[in-house]
Amino acid sequence: MKRRCFFEVLCISILGFFACTKDTIITGADAIVFTSADSLHFGTLFNGTGSATQLFKIYNPNNQKLVIASINLAGGATSVFSINVNGAAGTSFTNIEIAAKDSIYVFAKANITTGNTAEPILVRDSIIVNYNTNKALIQLDAVGLNARFLNNAHITQDSIFTNDLPIVINGTLTINKNSLLTIERGTKIYCHSDARITVEGSLQALGEAEEINRIVFTGDRLDDYYKDLPGSWPGIYFAESSTNNKLNYTTVTNATTAIDINLPADNAQTKLDMLGCVISNAAEAGIRAVNTSINATNCLINNCGSVVQIHAGGNYNFIHCTLAAFNTPYIAHENPALMVDNIDGNTQPFTLDARFINCIVYGDDGFVNDEISITQNGNLAFSVIFENGLCKTIQPAQGSFTNCIFNTDPQFMAIDYANNIYSFRLQPTSPAVNAGLTATVLTDITGKARDANPDIGCYELE
Repeated sequence: MKRRCFFEVLCISILGFFACTKDTIITGADAIVFTSADSLHFGTLFNGTGSATQLFKIYNPNNQKLVIASINLAGGATSVFSINVNGAAGTSFTNIEIAAKDSIYVFAKANITTGNTAEPILVRDSIIVNYNTNKALIQLDAVGLNARFLNNAHITQDSIFTNDLPIVINGTLTINKNSLLTIERGTKIYCHSDARITVEGSLQALGEAEEINRIVFTGDRLDDYYKDLPGSWPGIYFAESSTNNKLNYTTVTNATTAIDINLPADNAQTKLDMLGCVISNAAEAGIRAVNTSINATNCLINNCGSVVQIHAGGNYNFIHCTLAAFNTPYIAHENPALMVDNIDGNTQPFTLDARFINCIVYGDDGFVNDEISITQNGNLAFSVIFENGLCKTIQPAQGSFTNCIFNTDPQFMAIDYANNIYSFRLQPTSPAVNAGLTATVLTDITGKARDANPDIGCYELE
């Protein structure tokens, strides 16, 4: 009986000891504190738009309570950054208690006013955590960029977008019928999640081959994760009334459907001419063309939900283009790189003439065995021709293939899923090297001269 009582008293004493330990405050300099991040990077922010909220946690791994003496934003009230500790906003916080084995949240945002400068502004600050005579620093940085902002804008007369400042579009941008929007080389256009560009008139984006002179359309979130997110903005829609469109050395990335083009031009001319374009990372389709006309030369269309869709017939010429489909961390390769048919939503057939000269149509690492899907309905004129191409296909009966290389790895320079790095330049041992049909295209997508035996695809081997 005495032993039992002694054991019970011992257990109670031990439990009481640990309970008391957790309720005491650790004050020694050897107390341990760690944070979930040592830096927060807010990326590029447009003038006055503000960032998304980021956070980190401060952990107390000790067996006793710990009191954080202070958490301070070094730049104070004049900082472009703002912080919030456990739900309270401010620049300085004192005597914050963290229970044993527990943590607290610290939230941070940035909002930069750039003034009139056209140059990016790098801004840094830090959050200082003081405890038990120790100190921890969390570094903050962001880049501010001045821009012109357009909100639900209409282009009602011939207009020019100049390249002196980036352009940020919120809401829709509509180019009215009979109006022309010309975009200067080197212009960068950033589109909000609701920023569909609708072309009822004409769009001429006149970029040039040098990288600095390319025109770019992309989403307006430039912070990590979001800067590579497909479906960040709707894309460019060419309406029925649209005519005389050009995209020269233009990059369209991170859209839902990058190029959505509907019905032929009413002046019997090609509705869209594309030269040296890069279309990538579109959630649904890189190009979705419905009964229309496109000339595309030296273009790279890659890693989209569907790379190129051609529906309800039309007239198409793709020369020295690379159509590539691979799994990415954001998009699963579930559809053929090229899908062609001649019917509309009501199953009405239309005539079709599509030519792919010196083109690569290839994909891998997905759920697709044949990268070319061709569907013909009815008895109207129907022609899909491939010449001197490199194609991953079982050769659909509806297509015509001349001097093509089949089901052979084109040996692109880099396909790195883990790091989301893709380069569709050719390795020296690629079967596409010197395998193209001699044509009138004298340079590649970068402006490099093509030789007498051009390479298949948009890149000429360096």
